Amino acid sequence: MSNNVDFTVAIPTYNGASRLPELLERLRNQLYTDTFSWEIIVVDNNSIDNTADVIKNYQASWDCPYPLKYYFEVEQGAAYARKRAVAEARGKLIGFLDDDNYPVYNWVATAYDFGQTHPKAGAYGSQIHPEWEVEPPKNFQRLAPFLAITERGNLPLIYEPQKKLLPPSAGLVIRRQAWLDCMPNQMILTGRVSHNMLTGEDLEMLSYIQKAGWEIWYNPEMEIYHKIPSWRLQREYLIPFFRGIGLSRYVTRMINIKPWSRPLALFAYTLNDLRKIAFHLLRYGLYVKHSLVLSCEMQLFLSSFISPLYLWSNGYLTHKFKN
Repeated sequence: MSNNVDFTVAIPTYNGASRLPELLERLRNQLYTDTFSWEIIVVDNNSIDNTADVIKNYQASWDCPYPLKYYFEVEQGAAYARKRAVAEARGKLIGFLDDDNYPVYNWVATAYDFGQTHPKAGAYGSQIHPEWEVEPPKNFQRLAPFLAITERGNLPLIYEPQKKLLPPSAGLVIRRQAWLDCMPNQMILTGRVSHNMLTGEDLEMLSYIQKAGWEIWYNPEMEIYHKIPSWRLQREYLIPFFRGIGLSRYVTRMINIKPWSRPLALFAYTLNDLRKIAFHLLRYGLYVKHSLVLSCEMQLFLSSFISPLYLWSNGYLTHKFKN
């Protein structure tokens, strides 16, 4: 692609009109970025609010040396928005920020620098601190990582494939070449949409990159604050949320497993899910129903158990895994 730049900040958003201004102000005031070229692109994922007007107003008064661009992606789902962002990005490195992720003053510079000093890194994630609107429930720290809270210390860490742990997409930097080399044309998981909380598209993406031999890192110097509104701590949101995570797990579990050994792996995962369900019930009994944290964990175990059947019966697995 002609006229490449060094770094792209990509912001997929859906109905983000109220959240985007703070993020854009943070990006307008980034420091230490004068030694490399960069851009900001907003991918409006079929919003029905005035997101487009917010961006147009910013563009009208945008006086920064790095451009602010806007694209509309009609296909609903985070995977489609990210795919559009990669297609439009001119950066060799693409840093994804959700519209409720607020980076510190040097996030862009530290993200760019890490990519230069770690050329084998196909992706690397930020240190993500929570900014709670209300105090979370007791023991909620057990669930916090599922809300993209990532505080793994102040030293860089590599995500080892055997540990089956990967960073969230919030604050994630992707090396564009790794994406182009590894991503299938059509991913199985596309992200939450209206009436469907099925998720895991970020883990599917990273699993393909890791499978191809690229390193995936945690870089604590890239700090962002994730604003979490009170409604995301309510049972009405969290139970479907954890159901969606669990139902996607067959896909993310199988990507790095050879096709011939997948039946055996499925059998092992099924037994382990049953073990977790039984242990949870034996340990907590009826209290599972009354504790939000325990209910979410049980929903995750149950949904993980039925994930293969759910995905097959709903047609998700008509797309083959990329071998």
